[in-house]
Amino acid sequence: MFNPFGMFFPKRMLGIDVGTSSIKVVEISGRGGGKTLENYAEVKSDFLYKEAPLKAEKGDHSSSNNFTAKIIRGILNEARIKTKAAIFSIPDFSTFCTSFDLPPMTEKEVPNAIRYNASQYITLPMAEVTLDWRVMLNGLGKNSSWKVLLVAVPNQVIQDYKVMAKMAGLELYAMEAEALGITRVFLKNSKKTVCLVDVGLQSSTINIVDKGFLKKSYSFNFDSGQMARVIASLIGVDIPQAEEIKNRQGLIHPRQDVVKALYASINPLLVEMKTMFAEFLQSEQKQIEEIYLTGGTANLPGLKEYFAESLKKNVYVPNCFSDFLYPPILEESLREMSPSFSAAAGVALWGLET
Repeated sequence: MFNPFGMFFPKRMLGIDVGTSSIKVVEISGRGGGKTLENYAEVKSDFLYKEAPLKAEKGDHSSSNNFTAKIIRGILNEARIKTKAAIFSIPDFSTFCTSFDLPPMTEKEVPNAIRYNASQYITLPMAEVTLDWRVMLNGLGKNSSWKVLLVAVPNQVIQDYKVMAKMAGLELYAMEAEALGITRVFLKNSKKTVCLVDVGLQSSTINIVDKGFLKKSYSFNFDSGQMARVIASLIGVDIPQAEEIKNRQGLIHPRQDVVKALYASINPLLVEMKTMFAEFLQSEQKQIEEIYLTGGTANLPGLKEYFAESLKKNVYVPNCFSDFLYPPILEESLREMSPSFSAAAGVALWGLET
């Protein structure tokens, strides 16, 4: 968690996820020991990918930040959200994640040991990044080693978010890597070993979470736009129409040539998952017990079933709002929207639990 100002967190918080195809905002509050979903909002746009703040060309950060800040202000005004305290989710394509072990030492010694060892694992110059980490003991007792998940974010990315928040009129309390946010909202108290797959528009991330601790996070060059392009090519429609067909019919499309082509586009992601499962089994002596799908493509018709059949695991699309209080009438729509809002909900939740 990158907390640039060291501020104490209020009891009402915004979680903001600036994605490549949309911007999501979740507002939650803590009351009487419970957590209430106060509001949520999203704006989707094809041009967000081109104008995304973290994709700006060198020297163009200012205009791109201003563009995104205007959209965020518009979302807050339209949804009548008054809360200004915010935590931003940093997308996985803007972070560098790795894990390693430290020898037995006291908890007080761990931070200095991580900083000392970071340059061995981070390929970016240390002067150009900010580090965050999560640690857990490998075993019990003073002779136990430490498992470290290290996250590095370029300083320019952090600066962009600071500028963006200021332009949007927000109080920036912290920033957090997307993988950590979605792990918290789905698996914080889990006792299982779970693979959490975030299928996004620009890339996909495979996360392995063991007993609530994120042990592995790997971004893979698979994006849901590939499937839309497959449909557009085979059926002869434009990309927006292909996206609509993909979201409505997915892997249960009536044309078998379309289904086979979609399978072929998804299979590289399955290969990567199988490879990670095998490596994790070898290093940790543990099997993946379940698979959770999140991200904008998690609800693709037939996807959950295809993953379950191919990987021989139970596959779920969990609801990131399940632990929040909200009107029962919203149950169905929130479950449908959950995969897209998991990162925003996860970082907002961190703010209330700190």
